[in-house]
Parts: sequence; C-alpha cells; structure tokens
Amino acid sequence: MTSLADRPNSAVLVVDVQNSVVADVHRRDAVLATIGRLVDNARAAGVPVAWVQDVGEDRVPDSVPWQIVPELVPADDEPRVDKSYGDAFEDTDLEPILARLGVGRLFVAGAQTDACIRSTLHGAFVRGYDTVLVADAHTSEDLTEWGAPAPEAVIRHTNLYWQHMSAPGRTARVVGTDDIEF
Repeated sequence: MTSLADRPNSAVLVVDVQNSVVADVHRRDAVLATIGRLVDNARAAGVPVAWVQDVGEDRVPDSVPWQIVPELVPADDEPRVDKSYGDAFEDTDLEPILARLGVGRLFVAGAQTDACIRSTLHGAFVRGYDTVLVADAHTSEDLTEWGAPAPEAVIRHTNLYWQHMSAPGRTARVVGTDDIEF
C-alpha cells in the first residue's frame, strides 16, 4: 500500500537502543528482550534490520554511551545510521539505504517513545512509508518531574493515536511483536 513506487519490501527500524538512552527507561529489560525477539524474527524471515543511533549530549560516536546496548547486537551487514535529530530521516542516509533495499513498510521499535520514536514514525509516514509501531517494543524514561505523563501512559497513548493515523496511499498500524507477519 505504500505510496513509494517499486518498494514492496519491509524492514525493522530499531531506534536509539543505546547505553545512555535506555539506561533508565520504563521496563528496560522486558522491552529490550522484546526488541531482541523482533530482530530475531525479522532476520529469520529475511527482513532487513536497520539500527539508528543518536549523536548528541554524551553520545559521541564510539563512546560507551553511544554504543548499542550489549543485549542487542547488530549483524555486520545490517545498516547503521547516526542521527542528530529526533526524526531518523532528517539529515541522514536512512532514506537512500531503505530505497536501495526496496523498503516501503517500516516496523519501528526502540526509544524514546515520546521523542525519537514519534518523530521517526511521523517522518516515515510523511515520506510515504507504511508504518507499523511495534506496540510492545518501545519505551520511554520517566519525565513526570517535568510535567509529562508517566511512561506507561505515554506508551499507551502513542499506541492509541498511531493506530488512527491515516493518509492517502499509506497505512499506519500498531501491532504486537507476536502478531507481526512480515
């Protein structure tokens, strides 16, 4: 259904599962295990996995805070994209990578729900991608001290509103890891 011509393939996009980003997120271990299962399922189905890493604050390339958590290990042939903005498409080579792979549908997982996940979902959707938010494979830290809702509410709300997104020629869905059919 994607509005991108000649792009029938799917990919999993794992966003910002870096040491400093997910250090204090809601249900960290459970969400990382779910992302690991999602990645394993994608690989078994021959679906490409792309990894996005945020550069900023303490996340300098090759530093420990910048590195992907040890629980998740990108394969040598899986694309990795450094980003400086919330939207993983903004000023990166993600779009050409996905075009080369013929990808028109993205399964999005990672952190943080209320920032880079939402920005990347919207960025993909407005660029013509069918987008699937993996309901149980994204998380956020607790920002209630600054007036934000609790992380579990942020996650539930994002899952709720994303399932109602619509636009001509593309779809937005929310699906749990165990219900994904690549």
